[in-house]
Amino acid sequence: MPVHTARQLARPMGECVPPVDSIVEYGAYINGKKICADGIVESLKLVRQHNLENEGAKAFVWVGLHEPEAPEVEWLAEVFGLHPLSVEDAVKAHQRPKIERYGDSLFMVLKTIAYLDHDELTATSEIIATGEIMVFLGADFVVTVRHGRHCPLTEVREKLEDKPKLINRGPTGVLHAISDHVVDRYLQVADLMQLELEEVEATVFADVSSRDINRIYQLKREMLEMKRAVTPLQPPMASLPQRRIIPSEMREYFRDVSDHLARVCEQVESSNELANSILQAALARSNTLANEDMRKISSWVAILTVPTMIAGVYGMNFDFMPETKQAWGYPAVLAIMVTACTLLYRGFRRNGWL
Repeated sequence: MPVHTARQLARPMGECVPPVDSIVEYGAYINGKKICADGIVESLKLVRQHNLENEGAKAFVWVGLHEPEAPEVEWLAEVFGLHPLSVEDAVKAHQRPKIERYGDSLFMVLKTIAYLDHDELTATSEIIATGEIMVFLGADFVVTVRHGRHCPLTEVREKLEDKPKLINRGPTGVLHAISDHVVDRYLQVADLMQLELEEVEATVFADVSSRDINRIYQLKREMLEMKRAVTPLQPPMASLPQRRIIPSEMREYFRDVSDHLARVCEQVESSNELANSILQAALARSNTLANEDMRKISSWVAILTVPTMIAGVYGMNFDFMPETKQAWGYPAVLAIMVTACTLLYRGFRRNGWL
């Protein structure tokens, strides 16, 4: 196949059709501009020819996939020389956040989180949705594999394409933009979860019921889900600026992302501890209210026991009981019952049982 130049391979954006449904978009980026070639293989050839002819050039190919099948990723692995283990991880998903190096390429797994809007928080509400973004990074290519419908990369791609200075940073610039975008989402979700916790905390010392405790427990489970997505990424992200594949001019940008991630982890940890405190306070408050109910019940039982006992004894009607032969007998007994019940009621009220 003859080698094409950028002018020969350029196409209007509307004619750049992905070969399969899982490939969201692809293109070659040369001198800060997107060149839509006839195919992925042709784009890679065009980029490598440009980098070979221009020393220091950072042209690259960016392929984005969404929930691809194994044959599609395996085909890309042959085109870009991806390691089989990383390809297997990209297809199966449900991976722990990590950064691994395979030869001259880097494989990064990012957990994505999204806050789901809801009118009212209930025990069955799903607050946080998670997904994954896998990034294959080479000297002249970036392959992103996304799982889950949240946190699309369209915004990242458009932002880079609108600023040639950013796209000229090369593949590591794309990796920084993606990681920065994901961590910014972490911050947004962490702030929204903090608001949820504050709202639930305000209701703890109001009227607490078993339903309220279920809501708090559901919120705690969502916080743990967020913690599992965010915390494991901190060590590999902190070590990323020291890797040789990251150019020196890009290392400070990755340190900035690492700092933001550390802030998120601290906020998630404090929110998780707050959720524990809220749950314990809610349980303690619930037990206190239950004890108060038991004291009220016990008080009324004691009050009703006195007239019941008097009526039981009086109702036996022994021949030698003086009140049975007197006209004032029953009124006197009733008066004693009312007086005893009144005294008991006042005593329980004074002690805070009623």
